[in-house]
Amino acid sequence: MQERPNAAFLNRNRAKRGYLGECRPQWCGGQDLGVSTQLEQPTSSAVKTVLDELELRLVDDDYVKWRTNASAHPRNWTAARKTYDTGLVLLLDLFTTAVSTAGPPVAEFARFEYGLSHVVALVAFGSMYQFGQAFGGVIFPPYSEAFGRKSVYISASLIYCISCIIVGFTPSVAGAVVGRFISGFTSAVPSIIVSGSIEDMFNMKERVWLIYIWACATTGGLLVGPIYGSYLAATVGWRWVFYIASIVMAFFTFLLSFIKESRASRLLARRLEILHERTGLTHFRINNPDHTPSFQTFARVALRRPVQLFFTDPIVFVVSIMSAVGWALIYLFTQAIPVICQGFGLSREQSSLLFLAILVGIFFGIFPRIYDHGVLKKRSDADSPLHPEDKLMGFAFAAPSLAFGLWWLVLTVPPASNLPWYATIVGLIPIGFATNEFACTLSGYLADTYTIYASSAFAAMSFLRAVLGGLFPLIGEPMYTALGSNWATVILACIATIFCATPVLFMKFGRRIRQKSKFAKYSLRVNRETQIQDDNVE
Repeated sequence: MQERPNAAFLNRNRAKRGYLGECRPQWCGGQDLGVSTQLEQPTSSAVKTVLDELELRLVDDDYVKWRTNASAHPRNWTAARKTYDTGLVLLLDLFTTAVSTAGPPVAEFARFEYGLSHVVALVAFGSMYQFGQAFGGVIFPPYSEAFGRKSVYISASLIYCISCIIVGFTPSVAGAVVGRFISGFTSAVPSIIVSGSIEDMFNMKERVWLIYIWACATTGGLLVGPIYGSYLAATVGWRWVFYIASIVMAFFTFLLSFIKESRASRLLARRLEILHERTGLTHFRINNPDHTPSFQTFARVALRRPVQLFFTDPIVFVVSIMSAVGWALIYLFTQAIPVICQGFGLSREQSSLLFLAILVGIFFGIFPRIYDHGVLKKRSDADSPLHPEDKLMGFAFAAPSLAFGLWWLVLTVPPASNLPWYATIVGLIPIGFATNEFACTLSGYLADTYTIYASSAFAAMSFLRAVLGGLFPLIGEPMYTALGSNWATVILACIATIFCATPVLFMKFGRRIRQKSKFAKYSLRVNRETQIQDDNVE
């Protein structure tokens, strides 16, 4: 390898003073400092030794990349390390989502203490959380892509803990509003960035099951939350919902300090810093797609990206709408199911148990995952390119399942029906399967399409999902009270019936639309250049 003069002496001193950050131009842009010295350069064998120790390899034009077997790369981590890191953030997402849907039931108890109307209490304890998550969902995903995941997880978890303390101890509703908004703002981290962490550590074939488990954790949290909020508030008081949440989140913050940074580009930049320091050579550089020379650049490019994707990329636009409606439907049910169950003579606490029927439905998603895994295995064994559309079979069953479940409710709930309450469960199970399958297949489709920039694509989806999740509970009880349970559900069933055409369009035209997307093509190209192994996605 031919070596050339460089500013070794100056850069050693700059490194000691802490000037060598990952995003410096001489790393990512290949710009030279313009200063030359006559210091003796290390031998080629010395550089090779350092590269070997850092598990890097030298490619054309002085670029360094990970070796395919680099143990420090997140996709090559041990099973124990991946299990701990992934399992912890999935549990974090499950719990924070449960605290989210605990808000509407808590509002029913807190409103009497504060002297609030039903709608104002819902806004304070339910909608404000979702509106906070909408804004956090735009900021945190691109920030984690540019500056790393671990610090974001820890700081968000700690702030979430403090916000729960504020809600639990505040003597005024204003404090509760502020605390719930902050909780929602920081909840965007586990709610969205988990998808990026999964993409960091697992390839496309492995993500079949990981995305499903993540969807189950998220949907499970949505469904457990109303039960958690209703029974805890009724037995020991609504403030204990947040006392317990703060204790659990403090424990999560402690456990998160033991996870590892999973953003491969950030880890590679750190190793490049070590290479510069140990060899004195600064002409080595990396292909860093997350290069952010300043916060102004980050704000201009990264924060604008989710909004731009939503309005210019048809895949992100359609997926966001479908996923948002499925997500918000659960929030609407937190207010609709108690109205429906009044016809059965059930209390609010008893009606919350019907969410367990929806919870049962999410486990039927195992069967589409088995099919997806088989399809991908056949393609992989034949060395054929993989297509994200190959994993949409579950979506094709989910859309009609949602329509069937809602039409079943139309026919089995009072006053149009005299059937007992347990007949309604037959409709709630396919609704559970459908809402979870929407989250699983559509999230997986975005992860496979936008690869290392999956979090930015999720940010657009999350914003709409959170806004609808904040609005739907406000219209749930008024709509079901004014129209009656049957006609109100007819409206939802008609919308779900229209959605049945979407999977067909995706499976037939999705690949063509995806290959015309400039950002999807860019993401795939960058992913091929930066990952240790190509997923062979076409």
